[in-house]
Amino acid sequence: MEEIYMNVHPVKTVCQIQGPGSSKKRLYVGVIISLGLLNVFLLIGLISLGVFFHDAGSLAADLTDTKDNLTDRLQDSNNQLSAMIEERDRLNATLTEMSNEIIRLQSLLKKKKTCPAGWRTFSCSCYFLSTSSGSWNKAREDCRNRGGDLVVINDDDEQNFLSTIINKETWIGLNDIETEGSWKWVDDTPLTQLLTKHWSKKQPDNGGGDPYWGEEDCAHINTEKLWNDRNCSSSMQWICEKDPV
Repeated sequence: MEEIYMNVHPVKTVCQIQGPGSSKKRLYVGVIISLGLLNVFLLIGLISLGVFFHDAGSLAADLTDTKDNLTDRLQDSNNQLSAMIEERDRLNATLTEMSNEIIRLQSLLKKKKTCPAGWRTFSCSCYFLSTSSGSWNKAREDCRNRGGDLVVINDDDEQNFLSTIINKETWIGLNDIETEGSWKWVDDTPLTQLLTKHWSKKQPDNGGGDPYWGEEDCAHINTEKLWNDRNCSSSMQWICEKDPV
């Protein structure tokens, strides 16, 4: 009895068998859970970075658009400013011209220039209607002797004025003596297109090739108050023009 008892090994309890293995398992589970959580956090971090960079890219694009828009507006403003400066300079130049013209007119008023006796006044010129008749060359010579020249018609108003004082055919300072068909005034200014409407119908015609009329190189105002070309040797009255004195 006593020997049997001594050879029997003590029976281990459940707690004694499972103790050390269970601790290792719990440690492994903890490590796995920690790694899983770390992966989750890393994933969340990556997602957050992706969203951030996407937003940053959108912000950069918006900033670029804003910059371009501001650049365009600045260029438009510069263009408008340049246009305003040009307009200002033009207005200043016009104002200077008007000021000079006013000074000139004031100077004329101060001098109190008038037309001689027997001369008519219109605008800024004096006009003399002859009482005698003669050729175009004689008419021009007489006007020069009086300090003027045959009348130069500059506009419709002057033409209308002359029509009120002329009652018969009258020489004016228009001719094409130098070059046929190239009409110019005695001050060498060419006839403008705007005044060609004052020619009579189908005139000037240089005599129409009729030997009776000959070369018609000098102009006159006819009884219809319109212009006509006539042979310069024809005899008629004339009208002179000069500045007031």
